[in-house]
Amino acid sequence: MKVKNISLLICGFLLLFSGCQKNFLDRQPLSSITPDNFLVEESQLGAYAIARYGVFPVHGQTFGNDNASDVMTGTGYDNKYVPGQWKVGQTGGDWSFTDIFQCNYFLKTVMPRLKAGTIAGNVANINHYIGEIYMIRAYVYFTKLQALGDFPIVRNVLPDDKAILTAASKRSPRNEVARFILSDLDSAILLMKPVAPDGKRNRLSQPAAQLLKSRVALYEATWEKYFKGTAFVPNGPNWPGKAKNPNYVFPSGSLDNETAFFFAQAMASAKIVADATPLVANNMVIQQTLADPVNSYFNMFSDVDMSVYPEVLFWKAYDKGLGIVHGAPMEVATGEGFGFTRGFVDGFLMANGLPIYAPGSGYAGDDSIQPVRLNRDGRLQIFLAQPGQVNILYFNVLGDHSVPIERYPDILNLVGNAWTSTGYCDRKGLNYDQAQYGNYQSWTGSIVFRGVEAYLNYVEACYESKGSLDATADSYWRKIRTRAALDPNYQKSIDATDMNQEAVNNWAAYSGGVLVDKTLFNIRRERGCELMAEGIRNQDLKRWRSLDQMITTPYHIEGFKLWGPIQKWYKTSLLTYGIGDKSSVSSPTLSKYFRPYEKTTTSLAYGGYKWNMAHYLNPIAIQHFIITSTDGIDLTTSPIYQNPGWGLVPNVGPSN
Repeated sequence: MKVKNISLLICGFLLLFSGCQKNFLDRQPLSSITPDNFLVEESQLGAYAIARYGVFPVHGQTFGNDNASDVMTGTGYDNKYVPGQWKVGQTGGDWSFTDIFQCNYFLKTVMPRLKAGTIAGNVANINHYIGEIYMIRAYVYFTKLQALGDFPIVRNVLPDDKAILTAASKRSPRNEVARFILSDLDSAILLMKPVAPDGKRNRLSQPAAQLLKSRVALYEATWEKYFKGTAFVPNGPNWPGKAKNPNYVFPSGSLDNETAFFFAQAMASAKIVADATPLVANNMVIQQTLADPVNSYFNMFSDVDMSVYPEVLFWKAYDKGLGIVHGAPMEVATGEGFGFTRGFVDGFLMANGLPIYAPGSGYAGDDSIQPVRLNRDGRLQIFLAQPGQVNILYFNVLGDHSVPIERYPDILNLVGNAWTSTGYCDRKGLNYDQAQYGNYQSWTGSIVFRGVEAYLNYVEACYESKGSLDATADSYWRKIRTRAALDPNYQKSIDATDMNQEAVNNWAAYSGGVLVDKTLFNIRRERGCELMAEGIRNQDLKRWRSLDQMITTPYHIEGFKLWGPIQKWYKTSLLTYGIGDKSSVSSPTLSKYFRPYEKTTTSLAYGGYKWNMAHYLNPIAIQHFIITSTDGIDLTTSPIYQNPGWGLVPNVGPSN
């Protein structure tokens, strides 16, 4: 394939693999760079596949992607909750095909050679590496589905022809994209081994693909269920794809049938993984001395070798000797720049299974962090930091950025690298070895896929599709709660739940601006508590359509109860408010709980977080309409269409 610098057409979507970068366009075509003797034997296929692993999240995303939600928040507000601040871009955005092209090139080159029997090596390994590429392409497409919904399905490397490339930019309805993802995952499952060739789960495998399949299917099923009757699903009223797909017919005959199809796929895939994946034991020990027993559940999130935990299906290894390092433990110990919200912390049940507001719950209050953790869900006890806790058990001079003893939360930004947003700090990812606390010199592993998600996916899909829980869902839910040192009788929690109280601080209480039933809310609660700080929350909130209520009712992000005994942790002179931009904290007249975005009236989030329906999907940058239109002027002639609520003018926010 020749690459010519012929027009702007070539530098956007139309290369299907590059961004609009002149230096890329000046390079030799890949067909010239890649010799005929490449991708002809097993090790080359394996190397090509693992070079694509950068699409998967690592520490920064895993621990940070729950940020800007109702469960975790950073030191600065997020523009998507300040309508008018998120605007259509001129260039860039999610309309990118680099990773897709790389997968398509591999498949275009390798599959004919496989059929011809000209690839040397172990056949099972060859098939496995091909399966990895199918899974990687599926994962990339899933990121596009989440960001943009409808999206072009490109299976091949296309010729450098304007007409062909323009036609290929036509967006397929989102359910078709989801079906394509599941098809790729089916290919991956068929080709990959149950245990990755490395034997340590640092490479993809059948279980990882099956878990991703359940995630994708559940995502699409719930999206279609909760956005039914809106422009965000194919054939919905004012669906922007209608003009380009005037006679679209669902493969299964209707949107409801599509939803049922995806729920069934989610349940089937999740069950395969859950039945084969035991949960790592939690002894509820929070190690404070070397004499204390090790807690495998705690250590699973920060170990150097995660292959010893069967619950971890796929993880990234680091190597300090090779300079492959990160700073996750250091960021966890110092505050990370973000923290858990009051709403999230309050949502954890008591160990007896009762909500904190229920009569007889035994809740000790929130005048300090110690009572907040007392007799609560074991996950909150283990992963919510408390001042005075021991963080280092194995001392090493290399750890010059360690925090041996947990400090009082730095909500005042007194120490820049220890600034926390809410006062409620995370311990998930903490490692007790001081050697891991050099300045971004840690080599602890990073979890990408964890088996417990399959348990959660099955429970949710079962209830969403059937309106009740079968014996399998019942068993899975009880196992999760038992591991969390929580009363396994989830019905006790359901019966004690008051949705009006839950709605105050937990966005998952809503779908489409309406309160969900108590059982479904508790399923969502379980998911949030188990997957805390693992980068799933924002995905869930969008597919549940759990943000509509903020269109009319602003939500105030809050942290710990600063205006109580906790204020004595700080010098009184440093707790300033009501003095304009020099205020260091929010005023007690607003709330006794610390509001990180309401310190000053000039903050655009001072009145609370708000929402716009358009924000459920990202806008497509104007560049991509220009280069696919007939004349570069009339953007409506492009086969691409903008997402609901967004316009075709750059630097403008969505309509109301």
